[in-house]
Amino acid sequence: MPLLKIIALNDYTQLLVWKITETFDELFQSVALKDVSLARVEGMKAESHQNGFLSVRRLLMEAGYTDFDLYYDEFGKPHLKDGKHISISHSNDFSVIVLSNVNIGADLEILKDKTLKLAPRFMDVSHLENLSKEDELIKATVVWGVKESVFKIKNEIGISFKDHIFEDDFNLADKKCGVELRFNNKVEYFDIVFDFIENYVFVCAFNSTLDKSKK
Repeated sequence: MPLLKIIALNDYTQLLVWKITETFDELFQSVALKDVSLARVEGMKAESHQNGFLSVRRLLMEAGYTDFDLYYDEFGKPHLKDGKHISISHSNDFSVIVLSNVNIGADLEILKDKTLKLAPRFMDVSHLENLSKEDELIKATVVWGVKESVFKIKNEIGISFKDHIFEDDFNLADKKCGVELRFNNKVEYFDIVFDFIENYVFVCAFNSTLDKSKK
């Protein structure tokens, strides 16, 4: 079951999810790679990383693109030649790409205890109060994904998850929240949507359509 699902996040944004069940050889034989991508794959030491990379190229094919349509800027941010916005993430057995008409940042994270242990380093831990241990882990993972997603949009050196990216408190059932980025004497606002895929958390950030400074 490779292509797991395609989800419309809104009228102009699409999420594609790949569950990696293939071997490296199966994935490798199913995609065409440009020379720079082939060199990247050959340079990866872990087969899990290779499979994540290749499954992303399979997702591109599902969306009508190929590896030759994808390029990275000097900051490592992916772009498509036709101007469509793209964000990429993969973790263990899953890969995702998000395609949109607007700038987006997406992140996929597996639930693991280490994230909760590190929570004081990247978030306001008061947002974890009055939760079960299970929900503490889930919420901390969502917040990590929130901050990763915002960082993918901005992609600026010096941004600190703890000191510059501030999530509004939220309920897990809402599957959305707001975020402020306070950096370089400027405040920017982002809208977040998140969901759950088996034991993974998926998060996507958008530039906010509201000027919340006027509230």
